[in-house]
Amino acid sequence: MAHPTVADQLVETLAQAGVERIYGIVGDSLNPVTDAIRRSGKLAWVRVRHEETAAFAAGAEAQLTGRLAACAGSCGPGNLHLINGLYDAHRSMAPVLAIASHIPSSEIGTGYFQETHPDQLFRECSHYCELVSNVRQMPRVLQIALQHAIGRRGVSVIVLPGDVAAAAMPSAARSHGLVTARPVVRPADRDLDELAALLNSARTVTLFGGSGCADAHDEVLALADMLKAPVGYAYRGKPWLQYDNPYEVGMSGLIGFGAAYRAMHECDVLLLLGTDFPYEAFMPAHATIAQVDIRPEHLGRRSRLDLGVCGDVRETLRALLPRLDAKPDRAHLDAMLALHAEMRRKLRVYVDHVGRRRPIHPELVAATLSDLADDDAVFTVDTGMCNVWEARYIRATRHRRFLASHSHGSMANALPQAIGAQCAYPRRQVISVSGDGGFTMLMGDFLSLVQHDLPVKVVVFNNSALGMIKLEMRTAGLPDWQTDNKNPDFARMAEAIGVLGVRIEDPAEVRGGLQKALAHPGPALVDVVTDPNALSIPSHFTLAQAEGFALAMAKMSLSGHIDEVVATIEGNWRNL
Repeated sequence: MAHPTVADQLVETLAQAGVERIYGIVGDSLNPVTDAIRRSGKLAWVRVRHEETAAFAAGAEAQLTGRLAACAGSCGPGNLHLINGLYDAHRSMAPVLAIASHIPSSEIGTGYFQETHPDQLFRECSHYCELVSNVRQMPRVLQIALQHAIGRRGVSVIVLPGDVAAAAMPSAARSHGLVTARPVVRPADRDLDELAALLNSARTVTLFGGSGCADAHDEVLALADMLKAPVGYAYRGKPWLQYDNPYEVGMSGLIGFGAAYRAMHECDVLLLLGTDFPYEAFMPAHATIAQVDIRPEHLGRRSRLDLGVCGDVRETLRALLPRLDAKPDRAHLDAMLALHAEMRRKLRVYVDHVGRRRPIHPELVAATLSDLADDDAVFTVDTGMCNVWEARYIRATRHRRFLASHSHGSMANALPQAIGAQCAYPRRQVISVSGDGGFTMLMGDFLSLVQHDLPVKVVVFNNSALGMIKLEMRTAGLPDWQTDNKNPDFARMAEAIGVLGVRIEDPAEVRGGLQKALAHPGPALVDVVTDPNALSIPSHFTLAQAEGFALAMAKMSLSGHIDEVVATIEGNWRNL
């Protein structure tokens, strides 16, 4: 038997660490690694058409499973393509190991063919990024990389020249154990007492949670009941706080809905739970703000902070609840719940009334998709207007999961994330909620669904425009420009490559078309032609934004686009 190589040990160690597959494209300096995967049989290789897809897919798998996932790229342009997906994984706190293969070690620094410096390029989107230049270095560097990715929840990058990967591994090289358990962080008693005193002295409290509430649904509801507090959430908090929640008042932020904004501004104390909500403009100016977060560096970095407590949300609330006095007064809670119900009723106008008109309103599509999808479906959602329709109209359940490019805000994330989700959970329904702009950006990996027989359902909200950019331009007082797309019939394109394609242009066909696609055993694409003038209005918007929108409408009228102005106003006035 041939002596094991550095690549062999890499593959063996990843398998021992629980990695099941590596996403990437074979070739060149990566060949020793991919050949080791082939010979080992312990890892699957998921071939994609673009390395950016590989990184997004690995990040999706890691977010859904909580386990380490991996991706790889060959030297130079190959691994450079990983960077956007790795940024997203890192900012989503997804444990991902990226293998960035490199040019021959003897040529580094000479301007060699395809030479880049990945050990420098990936530093900003990783906790750990190191070049392996010696075979004896590999075991320890790999160990450190894995511990960083798992322990700190983010990306680690191993830069591995092809000649080093192919070299024989010394028999005396040590293997290292891997610690995968993460500690439970509970605040000190004095911090809990101070937080309890603040909450007990407050007349009204509002809770606002993020992804840090993932394991704390019951504890957050118990706290809300104790304090008679409405519960709002950031986008990443929706999967954990919307379902089975009688205190829910919706989401704040640019794509928010419901009464969350008002609830946050009309309370004495706002308690932030496991959220790194980035929009300071949506935070209250007068309420006392307390924050609980497991990462101390996140305390106070997004908004004013009066009291910060470092700890896991679930363990913090379990220790906090016995210290609290139950509040008898429900006036604040009931007022916000009533307001939220009214605002939800207004959002249904686009489904129950306007949604029956042509062209199709996207709200109808999202609401129908919510009704038809499985209770444990995984939704991946493109950045842009798709985020709005998903946030407002696709309901969370205890077992549904939602992935998007929440913090990085990349286009074209939905289809690649769906690939990773479907690989991780082959028996669950995975739905890519794609915009036509995002879908076409990485459309080559639609072929990966056929390549690997992945039954992903791709629902394209096809408004032939970059809708969110269009809205941003208008609220800034600019006429939208270069935002329109000239698209093919995506359903016919799908049929041409052996995928079920369904095109919907009539609102009456929305339910039947979606049902057909969701019931299909293999991959399917639904091309829904939606109204390009269906734009969202935030739950709270400024006078400057309203003035900017009006100015943009005036400029478009004067430049001969009066029909589009009328359609935009007619299609969206109920939002105001």
